[in-house]
Amino acid sequence: MVPLPIQRNELTAGSGVGAIFQRVLRHARAPRSLPALFVKNIRYAFASRRPRYWNELGRGLAARERYEEAVACYDHALAIRGDIPQVLTNRGRALRNLDRLDEAETSLREAVRVKPDFANAHNELATVLDYLGRFEEAEASVRTVLRFQPQDALAHYNLGKILYHLKRAAEAQASYRTALCLRPEVPEWRVALGQALLLAGQFAEGWNEFEWRWQTGRMVGLGPLFPVPAWRGEEIGDRVILLLSDQGHGDALQFCRYVPQIAARARSTILAVQPSLVRLLSRLPGVGEIITQDGRPSSFDLWCALMSLPHAVGTTLETIPATTPYLTADPAGVAHWRARLAGLAGLRVGLCWAGGRSADLNKIAADRRRSITLDRLALLGEISGVQFISLQKGPPAAEAARPPRGMQLHDFTEDIRDFADTAALIEGLDLVISVDTAVAHLAGALGKPVWLLTCFDACFRWLQDRDDSPWYPSLRLFRQPTPGDWQSVICRTRGALQRLAAGDHS
Repeated sequence: MVPLPIQRNELTAGSGVGAIFQRVLRHARAPRSLPALFVKNIRYAFASRRPRYWNELGRGLAARERYEEAVACYDHALAIRGDIPQVLTNRGRALRNLDRLDEAETSLREAVRVKPDFANAHNELATVLDYLGRFEEAEASVRTVLRFQPQDALAHYNLGKILYHLKRAAEAQASYRTALCLRPEVPEWRVALGQALLLAGQFAEGWNEFEWRWQTGRMVGLGPLFPVPAWRGEEIGDRVILLLSDQGHGDALQFCRYVPQIAARARSTILAVQPSLVRLLSRLPGVGEIITQDGRPSSFDLWCALMSLPHAVGTTLETIPATTPYLTADPAGVAHWRARLAGLAGLRVGLCWAGGRSADLNKIAADRRRSITLDRLALLGEISGVQFISLQKGPPAAEAARPPRGMQLHDFTEDIRDFADTAALIEGLDLVISVDTAVAHLAGALGKPVWLLTCFDACFRWLQDRDDSPWYPSLRLFRQPTPGDWQSVICRTRGALQRLAAGDHS
């Protein structure tokens, strides 16, 4: 994606309009389908020095996710007149969608300077600050909106999201409920309310609200693709049920624990998961058939998503099926890795320091807060008697080639094909230390000791104000005391690891 190829000297009225118009059309998606009003704004933008047409052109391009071109149009509008709050806000929004958050903040702060009571700008600024992890500033910005417009539904939703990130679950719930009273038709807000309820351990209502995800974004229409009813917890009897992984790898690893109990209620069970999980989860008791998510199952009578199973069976905080291990590694793979690790004297500790990458802006922001670099773990490398083994995959795995000074880090990840291999390797370790990734879920599911280093706004599944997990008895949480404070997390982890290396298993 490249900016519009327009030069400043082409902005004079009537200069080369036809040629420039054709260039814009070449850069717009599906030009023949452009609405007439959009085409009119293109013509007017090039034929005049009125910023409103450049602004409308930018909005049209942004609606087609052509954010680079949109920013160029907003810049042209601001070159004509630099103090238009709506243009500054639109520019900030487009920059946010490009993940250029510092530039977005600058544009939005200028918008609220020019027009201090401009709700749109404050709302957008709150979103940018939330993405940056500056939650208290974000809260202040969105509360400014509510002083001007107390019935602004989006502001109440944004406040709920920020309060959720500040671990103020009850207040977040109240804000989400207010937003939904004003705009009950937004399913994403129902899902957010569900997550705030789950964070507080209010599972009954929380799982129910979380089911609204089927009405959001990419999930819309997924359920109706199946020609059979969704299972809601009723008797299965002499029927075949398909269980589908509908979220990420970590979610599948966490909620596949329900498969054996569902299989015990059905004639047969088909499990559809990501390709990298097929070998591992084929070992789950009760799985009659396992396929990839895009595979073609044999006939079935019912279906249910893995993350809908807690709702279907009525899981509460007290009834979480937490017996581990519920996953097992292939014995031949375990023997292979134990032989390879046999020469490593001392405590063997697996490390995973970064999560998977996503194109979704919310997930990019969340990953920025939950992931660290290997250099951040340098303090752990100072502990004698510890051998570290990299469990990191994806682009951050390259950092293992340059570990912090003094860290004995061994990298076997080139030989890791899938989660079955990772499970076999983990079985040969004494401990796993990980940020919030699928690796942490895998270690917990295997019943191995795992220390989870988590950001301040931890995922709802880790609940609030506790250092253990009802989902994984072998998991210990090391939480940030304030947003962004990894240093204290790693200092506490170092202290605990020093004691463990010295033989203190308390």
